[in-house]
Amino acid sequence: MPEYNNINSDKKTVTANGREYQWPVQPTVVVCFDGCDPEYIVAASKAGLIPNLDKMRNSGFASKALASMPTFTNPNNVSIVCGVSPNVHGVSGNFYLDRETGKDVMMVDSTPVRAPTLLSAFSRAGAKVVAITAKDKLRKALGKDLDGIAFSAEKANEATLADNGISNVEALVGRNAPDQYSADLSLFVLDAGIKLLETAQPDISYLSLSDYVQHKHAPNDPEALEFMVAVDQRLGKILSLGARLGIVADHGMSDMADASGNPRIVYLADQLNETFGTGKCRVICPITDPFVRHHGALGGFVRIHLMAPDIALYDVLNFVRNIPGIALALPRDEVCLMFEVADDREGDIAVIAIKGVALGASKGDHDLSQLSGTRLRSHGGLTEQVVPFITSIPVKANPTHRLRNFDIFFALLNEVL
Repeated sequence: MPEYNNINSDKKTVTANGREYQWPVQPTVVVCFDGCDPEYIVAASKAGLIPNLDKMRNSGFASKALASMPTFTNPNNVSIVCGVSPNVHGVSGNFYLDRETGKDVMMVDSTPVRAPTLLSAFSRAGAKVVAITAKDKLRKALGKDLDGIAFSAEKANEATLADNGISNVEALVGRNAPDQYSADLSLFVLDAGIKLLETAQPDISYLSLSDYVQHKHAPNDPEALEFMVAVDQRLGKILSLGARLGIVADHGMSDMADASGNPRIVYLADQLNETFGTGKCRVICPITDPFVRHHGALGGFVRIHLMAPDIALYDVLNFVRNIPGIALALPRDEVCLMFEVADDREGDIAVIAIKGVALGASKGDHDLSQLSGTRLRSHGGLTEQVVPFITSIPVKANPTHRLRNFDIFFALLNEVL
């Protein structure tokens, strides 16, 4: 086991976004297990396939927590590394309509992030910090103002000392950067994190995986169970290196197809155009990102922007609320209050589907032939909000605290909630 001599005991706490974190007393690793609905852990545990996770659940702390809404990758990863909700850090989705400019924005860097990350705060206080993501779309956001190492598995072969704080990542891990549509994208993140624990000996590591497997496979599918075994083996290695480990997810995952395997989709823009006139309502699908084969830009949450002065908000609300498959349609002020999202990044109306139903814009906007699996599996709504929250150490829980996925660093470093 390597010796960790880089921990500065003179620095007792670090504050980020109003939360005070204790200085790590041992290497601290958080894994964001992308798309890991609690059912994946239940299925693998019942099959006896995840001894390391089971040991953590039995001897450490195990519970369920709420992810930030909407339950997409970017809002939740940024919430986790900032330790606060989206109304503070400003990231409301992977894709949004800028209310001031009227332009579509796909989040590909740290520009929308308004709050400092705790990773940056620790690095600037002298800690060695590592952030490794599966997808490069997150790397710049999570590495915002970070004085340390930050790179993605997707573009590991392009990492440089100047841009990423590290080079020759493929040589470090011992294999080439994997295909972006593969389970190995996540395993590469874990393997790189392990190698850096052994060599660079970081104080804090954040390892963000991909949900490729979960989009393709249900919890009991052989491929999903095989993936859980591979992840668990790597978690065991992290623990053997003396790390304090936390596992949390950015969102769960739901099957959104019928019994015959056909996707269950409500194309909101088509219905709104037919009822109120073409172009008077703009539907934004905030799940949209460069990985369209995962989900076809279809998920359980969309935003409606009213584009014409003669459109009455409550006429649209009442119409949408009566569409089969819709669970909630809420005006902007209520969405911001209920789900702690940023007002200026929200639409005029937020729409959330019932479990098992996906929301889209117009039918022509979504190429279902690009889906990587035979069934549509996606996320974004309330039914994907409950996620696992597991630590390798016991944590003193506050029974009145509403546990959130972005509490994971606080729990690991402070040992309380």
